[in-house]
Formats: sequence, structure tokens, C-alpha cells
Amino acid sequence: MKRRVFITLASGAAVWPLAARAQQPLKIARIGYLIAGSLHSPETRVITEALRQGLREQGYLEGQSINIEYRAAEGQMDRLPALAAELARLNVDLIIAASTPLARAAQQATKTIPIVAPALGDPVGDGFAMSLARPGGNVTGSTFLGPGLVPKRLELLKEAMPSASRVAALWHPEAFGEPTTQEMFKETEAAARTFGVQLQYVGVRSPGELEGAFSMMTSERASALITFPSPMLYSERRRLVGLAAKHRLPAMFNAREFVELGGLIAYGASIPDLNRRCATYVDKILKGAKPGDLPIEQPTKFELLINVKTAKALAIAIPPSMLARADEVIE
Repeated sequence: MKRRVFITLASGAAVWPLAARAQQPLKIARIGYLIAGSLHSPETRVITEALRQGLREQGYLEGQSINIEYRAAEGQMDRLPALAAELARLNVDLIIAASTPLARAAQQATKTIPIVAPALGDPVGDGFAMSLARPGGNVTGSTFLGPGLVPKRLELLKEAMPSASRVAALWHPEAFGEPTTQEMFKETEAAARTFGVQLQYVGVRSPGELEGAFSMMTSERASALITFPSPMLYSERRRLVGLAAKHRLPAMFNAREFVELGGLIAYGASIPDLNRRCATYVDKILKGAKPGDLPIEQPTKFELLINVKTAKALAIAIPPSMLARADEVIE
């Protein structure tokens, strides 16, 4: 009898703490999200919704199991340090900083809070990681290989327009660190010599300089345009496509969203997909992984998109062989 009593009491003692633990509320994760453009613009919603989709796939629902503190620079990149410092003071569990300048601002604000960057240019060249396999610091995520693809974009632009001899190159001086920028220019110059193209570099530091930049391209008789990758230019893609159409400049861009808005050609990795996939890093870090131990991913698929409606409007005959290779042709 006594033995039975002992077993019953012991079993009850074992169950009680489990029941008590089950009744305790789960900790709601709190993450910061640093954005280059306007939070409410259609352009920004593309990537924020991609991130939310990724979080849902990992089992996180905004407002229920995860809270997101948004900070948007509204295209004014000089605001990034202050916005990143705000997130650091909130002591969030981690910060998502979509691109190189955003990750730079976040890293300058904190060396301890984990940072996930979905679309870095050159993580090693820009000093975020010791290697892709083992970053070693508080930054991890993925690279979209944007700077390294500029020569390929120039090649594709020349294939679409064999007669193009003077190409304007629109770039944002603060998009990447000095080593990555210099390497991007060096490789692009070499490609330009190979394809017989003269480059006209036009730098813009803010959205307010875009009108003047396109006027300069036109006055200097550029026959086509290539945009260097930049979070600011990506956020301003609707305006960029409109200005290219206004000045009748055939343009090569780095993401599908430009072509969907009416741009001529784009080649690159899917930026929304990279933002969706970064949720896997968020999940691992919230479960205890260190960012320095999580390898930085590289994209394995690059999309070539061509807008033939825009080509017709510009009286450009895209070679059939190029159209056949395109991942998507927009009529």
C-alpha cells in the first residue's frame, strides 16, 4: 500500500512542473528591420511581404509570436546611422538590414546584436565576414552578387543593342565599401573595352539628384543606360523606369521589378526571394545560433527578363536568340 502511495505522489510531483511550464506565456521575439526606402511605398512592400512570408513559413506570425520594429530611411541614406542606433538602444533580439549600407549602419551601431543582411554585395570585400563559410562576426545572411554581375549586364545590353557605343552608368557612391566599389569599376571597365563601349559615369547620392543625372546623360548623348546595384536606386525603381522612358534611354537593370514596371532588360538574383529566405537565419538565431557560425549564402539562380513592349517603343529589335534565352519575356 505504502509503495503504491509513493509512486502516485512521485508521479504527481513529476507532472506538476510540466503543467506549470506549459501555462507560462511563450517569449515573443522582437526584431528590428532597417529599410532604405519608404515603409508604405509599393516598392518597399515587395520585400517586406517577402520577409513576412518567410517568417510565416518558419512558424512566426507578426504580432503574435514575433514583433517587428520598423525603421525606414525614406531614401535619405544619411539617416541610417541614427535609425540603426535607435534599434540598438531598443536591444532587439536581432536586426534585419537588407543591403550593404544598411548592414554597415547596423554594424556601426552594435557589435553584439546579431545582424541578418539578405542582399549584401561582397561580404568579405566589404569587411562584414572573414569568409562566406564562417563569417566570424555579428553579421550573416546572403549575397546577391550584384557588383560582380555588372560586366555580365553590360555584355547583355550590348547584345541587345550592338550599335550602342556610349553607355551611361548610374551609380550610388555609398552603395558599397571602397574595395568592392573599386573592383566593380575595374571589372566593368575591362568589360567595356572588350565590347567597345565608352562609359559615362553618373553618380547620385540622393533621389533628388536623379532628374539632373538623366539630363546630363541626354546632353552627353548616351545611347543606353546601365544602373549599378544600390538599395537607394532599387527603392526608386519606379521613378528610374519613368525617367528612362522620358529620355528614351534603353536601360539595363539588376532586378526583375524594374522590367515589370516597364524597364527594358534586367539580369540578377531575385531580391524578394533573398528577403524571404533570410527568415531561416532569423529562426536559427532566435533559437540560439551565433551569426558568426552561419555561412553566408550565394544565389544559384539568376533571371534574365526582357520587356518587348518597351523595346518596340524604343525601336529596338531584340535578337531572337536573346529572347529565347530569357527567363521571362514581358509583352
